[in-house]
Amino acid sequence: MPTSRTGRPPAPRAPKRPAATRLPRENGVLGLYTRARRGWDRPLTAYYLIFGGSLLVTVLGLVMVYSASQITALQMSLPGSYFFRKQLLAAVIGAGLLFAASRMPVKLHRALAYPILAGAVFLMALVQVPGIGVSVNGNQNWIAVGGSFQIQPSEFGKLALVLWGADLLARKQDKKLLTQWKHMLVPLVPAAFMLLGLIMIGGDMGTAIILTAILFGLLWLAGAPTRLFAGVLSVAAVLGLILIKTSPNRMARLQCLGATEPQSGPVDCWQAVHGIYALASGGIFGSGLGASVEKWGQLPEAHTDFIFAVTGEELGLAGTLSVLALFAALGYAGIRVAGRTEDPFVRYAAGGVTTWITAQAVINIGAVLGLLPIAGVPLPLFSYGGSALLPTMFAIGLLIAFARDEPAARAALAMRQPRFGRKRGAGGTGSGRSPRRWNTMRRRATAARPSGER
Repeated sequence: MPTSRTGRPPAPRAPKRPAATRLPRENGVLGLYTRARRGWDRPLTAYYLIFGGSLLVTVLGLVMVYSASQITALQMSLPGSYFFRKQLLAAVIGAGLLFAASRMPVKLHRALAYPILAGAVFLMALVQVPGIGVSVNGNQNWIAVGGSFQIQPSEFGKLALVLWGADLLARKQDKKLLTQWKHMLVPLVPAAFMLLGLIMIGGDMGTAIILTAILFGLLWLAGAPTRLFAGVLSVAAVLGLILIKTSPNRMARLQCLGATEPQSGPVDCWQAVHGIYALASGGIFGSGLGASVEKWGQLPEAHTDFIFAVTGEELGLAGTLSVLALFAALGYAGIRVAGRTEDPFVRYAAGGVTTWITAQAVINIGAVLGLLPIAGVPLPLFSYGGSALLPTMFAIGLLIAFARDEPAARAALAMRQPRFGRKRGAGGTGSGRSPRRWNTMRRRATAARPSGER
């Protein structure tokens, strides 16, 4: 054995540790895609998308309502902030409804289905009573509450159809009755046709289209066969054509598709064409908040049905794409909630709300872009109108409650604890009680270590 200079054997050397194998770092587009995919797969992604997306759309809508409605208010000899104050009041009340709906258990949502449906039907029938119903822009779908406040009961009919239809289909699925076409259609389709009839008596075809989209969404989620789905769609298409042919106003709106001049032959396409003018003059980043030209009496309904056009003029392509991205996020989150749940009622209700908001946004934006006829429906959470804002925010609260109720989301929310380790009076000298130990991941990891590990 070799010895050292002192005559002692050399100390044995510690064996070298094998080098840790490093995983290759993903850079560029692939790494960004991987991180984004991991973020989308987190349990609370849908919850954050619904809450954050709806909040941003509502706040941006308040800003645009204030900007787009000032000139209209001044032309009516009203204060410039008149419409904004009313919309802000509706948003505050809607926020309370959203919070209440997000904290309600699913059983309470199901219990509210029949009372909401009965109340909506009663109010929609009350609209046709002379002296109670109010006609706005040729449609008698309003009830005067008092002063300048009015409500549109047909907006609450959308929420009623979603809740009642979801509860009905869920109960039939529990009894395994949805395999028979008569149980799938009855009484869902007759009740929906009753609501459609009450709406069409007042002449509001735009809201009827949204209600039809909700009905189709519920039938599709219930697993309706293609022939049944095609049959209902064919009947609705024939009825729609008859209603369009018998109304000169609806025929004029249909003839304005693709119009580039305000006076396209015998049809006046002023609103549709000036909506395109507003979008075209916005450019990439817009003319600036409050600097719209079309809202100075050129564009009718600038703060309601055509607020998206004013947004494009003042905020440009960047602003309109941001709005589209927020609605796309809401739609994705709603589909995710409906697809991951095991509760039939949650699946139908989440799918119905997602269909409602997505279809209404597509119809409104498509009309502003000149791709669809002008249906007279507001942009959800964005356009002026308290009657449309209140039930929509309650529906958003439903989606938030359903997103929180997912098993993985409940576990993730349960892990959240205060960042400070003790509450006041929970421990300390002389308190007589042991300090509170927060149930955190760090505490459980420490307790799970072996006794010999440092």
